[in-house]
Amino acid sequence: MFRNQYDNDSSTWSPQGRIFQVEYASEAVKQGSAVVGLKSKDHAVLVAVKRSPNELASYQKKIIRIDDHMGIAMAGLTSDARVLSNYLRTEAMRSKMVYGRALPVGRAVNAIGDKAQTNTQEYGRRPYGVGLLVIGHDDTGPHLYEFNPSGIVSEYYAYSIGSRSQSARTNLERNFETFQDMSLKELIVQGLRSLRDTLQQGKQLDALNTSIGFVGKDNKMTILDGQDTQEYLDLLDEGEAMDTE
Repeated sequence: MFRNQYDNDSSTWSPQGRIFQVEYASEAVKQGSAVVGLKSKDHAVLVAVKRSPNELASYQKKIIRIDDHMGIAMAGLTSDARVLSNYLRTEAMRSKMVYGRALPVGRAVNAIGDKAQTNTQEYGRRPYGVGLLVIGHDDTGPHLYEFNPSGIVSEYYAYSIGSRSQSARTNLERNFETFQDMSLKELIVQGLRSLRDTLQQGKQLDALNTSIGFVGKDNKMTILDGQDTQEYLDLLDEGEAMDTE
């Protein structure tokens, strides 16, 4: 791997105004399997491809519930995602105990953004090697945020991170204006359609490698794995069959 004198720690700037350790951490996000997030006026949805390290291992978890109104999906270093998810759970619990209300989604995402930014400014620390898509529903409606290792957080109508995620983003950019009035089922199927574009040739979405999470005005944060996802995979196949007729 190419190295230079400016990439030994995350607190050193290069003459070009770059922090190489942060860029390296962002590359770790691109190595993770893809995650797609999208929202309508009532719901926010996450769909993800799970990987198995080998034939003897189970599939790794991609979507984590934080609270009744919020959840995250990860791409990158799973152990870093676990640390950040535990931090978010602690903050959500603190909000309920101190203020008697659920933690606003925007405040939660900014909290982990601040935590990650500290690692890019203090000597001896390394950036988190994970990207997150955060969905939630609060008093202002459904939300979808992206968090990256630099500490920057952004809100989106739809987004994708992870390996080959640009293919999914192309599909999302083409159709995001139609998402607002979609039902929950339609939104999930649209997410699966974008997720399928990230797969390598010859690979397919199935009940083993697909994970779905959603939250909404009348829905607590729900995660579907295994056979629970088959209903939506069948709807995806039916839609494709109708398009080819």
